[in-house]
Amino acid sequence: MTWSITTLEEWNPIAKWILENKKHAVIQLKGEMGAGKTSFTAVLLQKMNAKDEVSSPTYAIVNEYDTERGSVYHFDLYRLKDISELEALGFYEYLDSGNLCIIEWAELFPEAFEGTDYHTLEIVEINGKRNISFS
Repeated sequence: MTWSITTLEEWNPIAKWILENKKHAVIQLKGEMGAGKTSFTAVLLQKMNAKDEVSSPTYAIVNEYDTERGSVYHFDLYRLKDISELEALGFYEYLDSGNLCIIEWAELFPEAFEGTDYHTLEIVEINGKRNISFS
């Protein structure tokens, strides 16, 4: 599925569609710095009635949110140097939990997702428009 948006409000129907159509508990978010990965996550979690305000997990590496649909784990792998840091975080236990895991910069560690079913949401910004694909 693909969309093209220019405003933050336009994330709402996309988030709703994803919640209604996702089949896997892992969503990889791909896009350049500032593309809107955390903004998308905030809208998605708002649709799930998260109890906490969403923030980027850049320094914490993972943020946990309580929602009406259970816990959601939001990762940012940008600052990690190698896959051993994922293991130290207990990353695979999060993936195996069955709870929704939203992962920014997953493309830095493709080997971490071997054998894992996941969706990919890619955001490409061109001239103020964000082109979004979900697969």
